Order: sequence, then structure tokens, then C-alpha cells
Amino acid sequence: MTTFTFEGATVYLPGEIAETNVTVADGVIVQIGGAAQGEIIDATGKILAPALIDLHGDAFERQLMPRPGVFFPTDAAVIDTDRQLAANGIATAYHAITLGWEPGLRDVARGKDLMQAMQTLAPRLLVENRVQLRWETFAFEALDVIEWALKSPLTPSIAFNDHTSMTMRAYDVPIQDRAFELSPDFSIASLDDDRMKRRTASKAKRAGLSEEDYISLLGKVWERRAEVPTKIADIAELGRAAGAPMLSHDDTRAETRSFFRELGAHVAEFPMVMEATKAARESGDLIVFGSPNAARGGSHIGSLGAGDMVEAGLCDVLASDYFYPAMLSAVARLDAEKRADRSTLWSLVSSGPARAMNLTDRGDIEIDKRADLVLVDWPDQQAPSILGTWVAGRCAYRGHPAG
Repeated sequence: MTTFTFEGATVYLPGEIAETNVTVADGVIVQIGGAAQGEIIDATGKILAPALIDLHGDAFERQLMPRPGVFFPTDAAVIDTDRQLAANGIATAYHAITLGWEPGLRDVARGKDLMQAMQTLAPRLLVENRVQLRWETFAFEALDVIEWALKSPLTPSIAFNDHTSMTMRAYDVPIQDRAFELSPDFSIASLDDDRMKRRTASKAKRAGLSEEDYISLLGKVWERRAEVPTKIADIAELGRAAGAPMLSHDDTRAETRSFFRELGAHVAEFPMVMEATKAARESGDLIVFGSPNAARGGSHIGSLGAGDMVEAGLCDVLASDYFYPAMLSAVARLDAEKRADRSTLWSLVSSGPARAMNLTDRGDIEIDKRADLVLVDWPDQQAPSILGTWVAGRCAYRGHPAG
């Protein structure tokens, strides 16, 4: 690989922003400051920052199924998703592949096919495509696939999800007020109530089932509840043995966070209420919120506002969640709202996720770190945009504006 220098950029360094040169050789950062070496990339008036790391993104589902029930070829979906990532400055992406008990988009077999396609296509992809095993804890049929994935080159993380209990909560309990899912105090809804049809209609459509068939399947899966704690412990043991980062999803109680922490899951992903968020912070767990939440100015389901959590020092990571451009948009909005200084805000999409995923080789512009970098155009009072993305020193995307 050639040696090259970004010259004259405003560089986002750990804890400071400085106008300086950054030199890359053999895929790593070898010099900050000093004379330019090798090829010169004129970055005058632009920002050079660590590339984005997305630890939870499921926007790829729109490439797999652009319309309800209409599936697209997996290879084409993976390639298009990869190009979107590069153009949005995301050099490392953990695709949140749901391994659930539903048929259709989130079926276990479809998830495995997607992971196999990612491995086959890896030499042709622009960025580093990794996997978050977004496991629905009632989906016992996923255990073999999880064990297979943990031995694969995809270096996955594991996220413990329980949308089954969430769906089965009593009708008078808001989603944010539900008890710890494994608690004997968890109040349960009746399946033969018309309100269950309304609650599950979108899920049934996603699964390609009638409302009646979906509810019937839900009832059969719910019968597994007594076995769920043992299965969670089994998966956590596999995760610990593989050194996989582990996360709990949508926590609503300190008890929930404590349960998963004790199993080795030290990341709270999208906690819904302050009790769970503070419990994570007090125990030193890392906290993830969604970039769309921050970019839009609040949660679309009435949970905690990501901007408020950033300002309160209760957010370490912003993930793309369901929209890749939201990561950069979130940084821009939080900057405009003065929620934190720019170094802190940028860390939420770079060094923060690197720390959460134990990626010690990237996330900051430092000598000997991997040269995962983005060149950003961010005029005053305007939206930022990505001009270039480099992954381990290789140019994955370069845009040349018409102006």
C-alpha cells in the first residue's frame, strides 16, 4: 500500500481538534503533524475524523425486503448495503441480524443465509461487515446457528432481545413500564383478545402470516417461557468462551441490567427508562442509544430522548439503528443544540462503539491505529456530508461534489 498524507485538515484527535497533517502507511496512521509524505490529499477546509463504527444497524432489511413480502436476491442486498455504509462514513458495521422464531424476514434460516453471503462476498465489499447476533431469547431454533456464527470469521457480538415477552405484556402496561421479562411478577396479556390482533398486525405482515396464524404461533412459542433462562445462560456461556461482546436490548429495569451483566453482557442497548440507564452507568456498563432518536429530537415510541442522555453524560454510543445516515445527522443536531462539544459528540460514533465492541485497533486518530478515516465537508449552519471513507488505509468511497 502507498504512503499518503491528508494535508491541512481540521483533525478530530482524542480530546482535541487541531489543524494538522495526518500520514498513513501500510494501512495504519504513522504520523500526526510534520511534513507530508507520499501522495498528498488536499484536505484544506475539511474535517478529518475517525471513521464511524455502527454497532447496531438493521437498515439492510430494506434491501432484503424493499416492500412487504417482496424479497430481493441476498447478494445484491448485501452489496448495496455495503455501498450505503461506505458513503455514510461507516467503516465497521455490525449488522443486527435477527434470529427469531418468526418465519419470513427474521427467520433463522434467512439469517444464516445472509451471514453466509457476507462471508462469500467479503473480498468484494468496501467496508468491514460484521454481525450482531440479535437473538430472540424464545427462538430455541437459533442455537445451532449462533454456535456456528461464533466460530465464523464474522467476529459477531450477541444481543439478547425479548420481543416475545414485550408482545405478551398486559394490555394496560406501557412498553416502558413492563417488569423484568423473567420475573414472576410479569403481567401477561390474553391471546384471545381483539387487542392482540392490533398489537401483532405489523409482525404478522412481516412474517407473511395471517393475524390468526401469527397469534397461534405466538401462543406455542410462549409455552417455552420456563426454559428461556437456561437457554440464555447457554448462549451467554458460548459468548464468553468466544470473547464476543454481549448486549441486552430495551432494558426497563435495574434488575434486567443486573441479570445480563452477571452473564457477561456489559453493554445496555437502547435502555427505555432512567432506572435501567442509571443502573448501567453506576455499574460501569456502556450505554447505547439510537441515532435516529437523537437526529429526530426524541424517541418515536416515547422512550428516553437520546439528546437528553448525551447531555446528561448517560450515553457512550450512538448506533444507526434503522437508518445509516442518522449517525452523522445525530452528531450535527446535537452539535447545533450544544449538547456536548464536538470531540465528545464524535466519540459517540467512533471511539465509543470501538470500546463497546473491544476494537482496540480503531476508533481514534492515533499513531499505530488502523487508518479508518473519514473526510467530512461541514460548512457553518449546514448539514455535514461524507467526502471520503478509508478502511485500513484503503479508499472505500470518494465523492467529488459538482460545485
